[in-house]
Amino acid sequence: MKILAITNQKGGVGKTTTCVNLAASLASLGKSVLLIDLDPQGNASTGSGVDKVHLKHSIYHVLIGEKSLKEVILTSEKGGFDIAPSNRDLAGAEVELVNELARENRLKVALAKLVNADGNMSYDYVLFDCPPALNLVTVNALTASNAVMIPMQCEYYALEGLSDLVNTIKKVRARLNPTLEIEGLLRTMFDSRNMLAQQVSAQLISHFGDKVYKTIIPRNIRLAEAPSYGVPVLSYDKSSKGAQAYMELAKEITDKENIGKEKKHG
Repeated sequence: MKILAITNQKGGVGKTTTCVNLAASLASLGKSVLLIDLDPQGNASTGSGVDKVHLKHSIYHVLIGEKSLKEVILTSEKGGFDIAPSNRDLAGAEVELVNELARENRLKVALAKLVNADGNMSYDYVLFDCPPALNLVTVNALTASNAVMIPMQCEYYALEGLSDLVNTIKKVRARLNPTLEIEGLLRTMFDSRNMLAQQVSAQLISHFGDKVYKTIIPRNIRLAEAPSYGVPVLSYDKSSKGAQAYMELAKEITDKENIGKEKKHG
């Protein structure tokens, strides 16, 4: 099972769009997917068709130890995946957990309880939609994950923020999760006509090599419209460039997994 933290402390880089649409694309490839919304804004929940305002229980109740993950998981009917939703309640978790022991491990412990009787996890993929901050909730996600996906726009300040995130990942690896690695950097909202975008993209590849996903997510109006209907873009307009790009990303990720497994068993 792959547990991916989708994170970037910079807001507006397409994190939530990536979480919802990657979850739907992986589901359409026959994978079982759990999306965990860790942003108090609850945009991934809304974009998956969940009414965040009237939630009785959310991921907040899991983090503070009142509920198990199983008790808060809902199904995104249009997306074909499961979601542990979030809303404004989550903003209080940071304060409530500050004096708790092993507070960085809350999500890891909660996920461990989803293991079936045969020792396997109930899901092929778990995706964390992290808040746009390097806070305790993000550290929980990094501690519970095998790998990190970093969505980013190819713009002037992108590389600056990236170094802070890479340092945080190194600290989490040193202190809390020695197996954590960067799975890949995803170029989002990409406009190929923009010279600066081309230059930053080239810099990323020269710094990170094959850690940069081959798939590029373009600027696409359909991607921007889909959340207002509470559906992933695959349900809204599967022929759109945005939908096709996220399908390509899902295939790139699953192909990489299969190659990894073959190497292990080969």
